[in-house]
Amino acid sequence: MGISASDVIPLSHARANFSELAEEVKAGAEKIVTKNGESFIALIDSDRLDYYHQLERERIHLLLIDEVSRGLDDVAAGRVKDARIAIQSIKRRRSA
Repeated sequence: MGISASDVIPLSHARANFSELAEEVKAGAEKIVTKNGESFIALIDSDRLDYYHQLERERIHLLLIDEVSRGLDDVAAGRVKDARIAIQSIKRRRSA
């Protein structure tokens, strides 16, 4: 869904017409509220906000799966070090 010019409103208009705007948002519109001519906040339906949060969680999970996959590839290719040995090596260098 795109944002049109009518969906960008100044804060003063949002204050004066909040109930009307809330009904429009509940019906599916998204509004960008401006302050001093710049984007300030967005008004969206709470169900859509929940959906956006779900999408973000899914994106994070996909990124984690990708990181794990790359880590497993490193293990399979032998590009890893034992963490205990690496930490001991770092400690020895710091104390020297």
